[in-house]
Amino acid sequence: MFQPLAMWSALWLCLGLVHAPLISQNQMTSPNVQTITLGAGCFWCVEAVFESIPGVISAVSGYSGGTIKNPGYREVCTGRTGHAEVVQVSFDSAIVPLDAILDVFFATHDPTTLNRQGADVGTQYRSAIYFHEDGQEAIIAAALLRAQGNWDNPIVTEVQAFEVFYPAEDYHQAYYELNQEAPYCRAVIAPKMAKFRKEFATKLNLD
Repeated sequence: MFQPLAMWSALWLCLGLVHAPLISQNQMTSPNVQTITLGAGCFWCVEAVFESIPGVISAVSGYSGGTIKNPGYREVCTGRTGHAEVVQVSFDSAIVPLDAILDVFFATHDPTTLNRQGADVGTQYRSAIYFHEDGQEAIIAAALLRAQGNWDNPIVTEVQAFEVFYPAEDYHQAYYELNQEAPYCRAVIAPKMAKFRKEFATKLNLD
């Protein structure tokens, strides 16, 4: 029999009001669940990569690291709010540990370019890691050291304690999933996803 919760979930998905499977309370309260907030340029690209990883529970686009409360996309794009475009990643560390998450992070953007990723220029596109637990700092330091061996120039990734996260507007969520034929998705995100899958398919058991 079709349960009420399932019925409403299906309706919301059909209406486009949610873009991801419902997350159970057990998933989010599991002792293995961790959260890390990552900035690596345009959040459409970052979200597409991380939501495809087994063990990632949610990847939500938004804004962190600034000084203004409840910023909007247009405000952040001016570069005057101090926020970075980020993706807040919640994951089951028993399936995909933080060091693997960070290896993907450093491999799928250029952490050596200050306030820039490709054609996207501005402080809102800076490379950034906002850690949520004290124990994550040592793992981040080790991942940064590993990653530096892959780059000739120094890594300039900002590493700070997490303070606040503002989810981006609804039309930014699951952007690649819903707009794969859009010019930006085809020209920028699709090649990035192909490179990511080639490098991590075996390591992360990607479908």
